[in-house]
Amino acid sequence: MTLDEVRRGLRAARYITTPRVETALFLALALEKPLLAEGPAGAGKTELGKVLAQLLDTDLVRLQCYEGLDEARALFEWNYQKQLLRIQADRGGWDETSTHIFSRDFLLERPLLRAIVAPRRVVLLIDEVDKADPEFEAFLLEVLSDFQVSVPELGTIAARHRPAVVLTSNRTRELSEALVRRCLHLYVDFPGAEKEAEIVALKVPELDERLRLQVARFVGALRKLELKKAPSIAETLDWARGLCALGVRELDPATVRQTLSLVVKHEEDLRKAESRVAALLAGR
Repeated sequence: MTLDEVRRGLRAARYITTPRVETALFLALALEKPLLAEGPAGAGKTELGKVLAQLLDTDLVRLQCYEGLDEARALFEWNYQKQLLRIQADRGGWDETSTHIFSRDFLLERPLLRAIVAPRRVVLLIDEVDKADPEFEAFLLEVLSDFQVSVPELGTIAARHRPAVVLTSNRTRELSEALVRRCLHLYVDFPGAEKEAEIVALKVPELDERLRLQVARFVGALRKLELKKAPSIAETLDWARGLCALGVRELDPATVRQTLSLVVKHEEDLRKAESRVAALLAGR
């Protein structure tokens, strides 16, 4: 796949981005290396994996990371209930029974193994890897190195087709140097007002052109405040759809205060933003 094909594919998927993101995606595919997308929450990093799957016309396998995530939830575990039923139903000796119950038929594939054994190339999205424990990160590094896993009862299972991998991080903690070195790095920030207005135009075309630019500029100004959580692009789109539903044609302080909870989700942030509405609308 060429760089131009990546650009056209992103446009076809209605994903507005920058040449830097296009180049990073192309190189990740060309070099067959994982792409690590870091940046603030809500800037569109997860969407990269979804769009890449659409671009390649393949399945998306998603692993959502969280504190305490272990190999059993990420890689595989045995279907103990099914094994127990087989043991109860099998009248043969243990040697014969154990051969059956520790076969692929009794294996529950979790996202990492599912991506490795997929019959065709898939996109593996490892979302918010910074939320997982450092110990899991070390295990993940081993899997991404060779794209094969060892199941003691079955031996080594190697990838049929090397998946395209996208990892995302909100930078809540520093990732290990080993993992960062293994990946191509991409920083995904919030778009500027004009670019975000383009996104709104694409996703909420019924919104008036002047109003969509007002919305994008106001949200951009909100992100410059010291909020607990900056508004995401998805919340910008929710706000735009809400304004359409209300028949709003122009932003004014009363309308903004009435609908601000669509884009600002924490009470402390809401109070801070409400006190600055007039100034933010005026561009100050």
